[in-house]
Amino acid sequence: MSFHADFIKHHQRLLLLLKSCSTTPSLRNTKPLHALTITLGPNPNQPIFLYNNVVSHYASVGELLSARKVFDTMPDRNVVSFNTIISAYSRCGYAEEAWSMFLDMRNCGFRSTPVTVSGLLSCDFLNICEGIQLQALAVKNGLFCADAFVGTALSGFYSRHGYLYESVRAFEDMPRKSLVTFNSMISIFGQHGFAEYSMALFSELVKMEVPLSEYSFVGVLSGVLSERDLEIGEQIHGLVIKNGFDYNFLVVNSLINMYVKCSGICPAIKMFEEAPTRDVVSFNTIIGALVKSGKPERAVELFLRMSMDGVLPSQTTFAHVINSCAGLQILMSGKSIHAKIIKNGLECDVVVGSALVDFYAKCDNLEDAHHCFYEIFDKNVVSWNALILGYANKFSSTAVFLLIHMLQLGYRPNEFTFSHVLKSSLTLELLQLHCLIIRMGYQNHQYVLSSLMSSYAKNGLISDALAFDTVFNPTTDVVLSNIIAGIYNRCGWYHETVKLLSLLEEPDIVSWNIVTAACAHNGYYKEVFELFKHMHTAHILPDNYTLVSLLSTSTKFCNLALGSSLHGLIIKTNINCHDTFLCNVLIDMYGKCGCTGSSVKLFDRMTDRNLITWTALISALGLNGFAHDAVKTFREMELQGFKPDRIAFIAVLTACRHGGLVREGMELFGQMKKSYGVDPEIDHYHCMVDLLARCGHHKEAEKMIAIMPFPPDALIWRSFLEGCRRHKTAEYQALGLTQLTNN
Repeated sequence: MSFHADFIKHHQRLLLLLKSCSTTPSLRNTKPLHALTITLGPNPNQPIFLYNNVVSHYASVGELLSARKVFDTMPDRNVVSFNTIISAYSRCGYAEEAWSMFLDMRNCGFRSTPVTVSGLLSCDFLNICEGIQLQALAVKNGLFCADAFVGTALSGFYSRHGYLYESVRAFEDMPRKSLVTFNSMISIFGQHGFAEYSMALFSELVKMEVPLSEYSFVGVLSGVLSERDLEIGEQIHGLVIKNGFDYNFLVVNSLINMYVKCSGICPAIKMFEEAPTRDVVSFNTIIGALVKSGKPERAVELFLRMSMDGVLPSQTTFAHVINSCAGLQILMSGKSIHAKIIKNGLECDVVVGSALVDFYAKCDNLEDAHHCFYEIFDKNVVSWNALILGYANKFSSTAVFLLIHMLQLGYRPNEFTFSHVLKSSLTLELLQLHCLIIRMGYQNHQYVLSSLMSSYAKNGLISDALAFDTVFNPTTDVVLSNIIAGIYNRCGWYHETVKLLSLLEEPDIVSWNIVTAACAHNGYYKEVFELFKHMHTAHILPDNYTLVSLLSTSTKFCNLALGSSLHGLIIKTNINCHDTFLCNVLIDMYGKCGCTGSSVKLFDRMTDRNLITWTALISALGLNGFAHDAVKTFREMELQGFKPDRIAFIAVLTACRHGGLVREGMELFGQMKKSYGVDPEIDHYHCMVDLLARCGHHKEAEKMIAIMPFPPDALIWRSFLEGCRRHKTAEYQALGLTQLTNN
């Protein structure tokens, strides 16, 4: 009696604990409940539901071992006990343990319920044979017809295994369908790319006048994947607003994702800005989209705005923003984000850590990349690939040693690993890598095969690279055809390049660019623009490489109108007009076509200048008679921290030569070896000899020829003699004028 009185005494506390655990599941709340269960001891009047609740709450907070211990120590069990532990194992992906408990349940004489079968079918790792057995059991025992849970779970099970037909059949055969059933099927159609079927089923649901849930909209929006589905997406957006779900985080995030996929980044940003409610997923979606769209600056801005809005970043946020910093290659920005990552205790996370390794590697800071790599608690192949690529881009043999170390630790390299290592491999390493690739079964992988071909060609083993042309179909294998054609083009085999690519049924933009570049390099300038017309007819949009070939051809013709038209096309079609390489070519084109003002304007607008940018402007100024400005620009370049190379010196010495700046030319020539370690070549000596001879400094020109470390060529003698002749003629003309005046 006294024990029963104690139980009644604790009854109120027990109810409070159960309510607390159900409202806010946590280990802290579950442990007192478990303690009370033990304290009360075995009592025939004590219901099993108490133990079942303890098992359920432990499972809900991920404490499966504790849940199983409680289950094993239960004095008595019922079907709910088994369903609870089976569902717990299924949710966590432990298919083998869930199936074992299911068999134990049957051995104990308990009949399966809809909860048993649907719980097992919801397990991601349940194999197809076990799923079919469960379907047979459900049909035999009438569970399939009794409740919508079983049919919904069965449909989802077949969908996860890629059996869409069986999934649809399960849905159609269900005598009872719930809103969850419809939502699940709408989502299944969307995930498999059948937007029309997804929308049709959604429309059917709307006509039934059933109150829709947020998952109805999330499911149908998951199938809106491309530009052709945009109209459908906009109609759904209207229904979202009409049904009052525009304040729901899940629906808002699905809409943002839909606009990213269907209409580009601008409408997605508009949707994001206008959204009445935003969470970390909203920010992650738009930041990720900005990174992929080549707008890393905006991505970093949004990350900073997150803090101001009080939204805490997640691992995904940090990974996206670090990728933005990698794109910008601004070390200090990345380091400040790195500090926030450490503050949030995420430096050991494999996703964030791998992004940090990639960032530091792209910023040429391999020491910090290594440090971040070793901080990662549970490394994967992506982590290794990021570090290997950093060294491979430096053409360092460390990339190969990292691959060896990776294999020794039991990691299996993938196609990206081999592709990265092949970038930096020398001949002997290449042969060994080729053997390893064959041994690991990657020899027919297109990505690895293309890297192998490129590596053989880079190491001068052209015949070995071309030997791969027997392992692919030249009419359909676009990537491999492009690589072979690229090798032909670099070897100067123009006709072989054109012949190979003409066999392709569906050439891509790279194929067109290779042929265009081949025509430009071989002087077939008319054909370059004919190819461009064909590209336009085939609805293939040009990229930066296409336009570089076209602009180079315009430069050869000195055709300013043509070059300006191409510049207009770049602006009109919104091609990446901030690309440094493309801007450099434009500066060079305007300079060689005599439009120095446009060269200067382009230069001033550029935010990312490199040595080639400065050299192009110096050359443009020098060629058009602005010698003093060219020298001034060269000095400004030095102050900006750029180290001039042989080409930069040729550009500035040519400017001095055209402008007759002897003192400046001699000073710059003297700086080449002394200040920058650049050995003067024959082109530099030619500039100096021509400058001195033109300005009448014949003895200095002779001395310059005498100190050359190699014999003067015909061009240098011609410049010297031409300068002497010109100066003598000027002297004779001056002498004749003097005599005429005296007479």
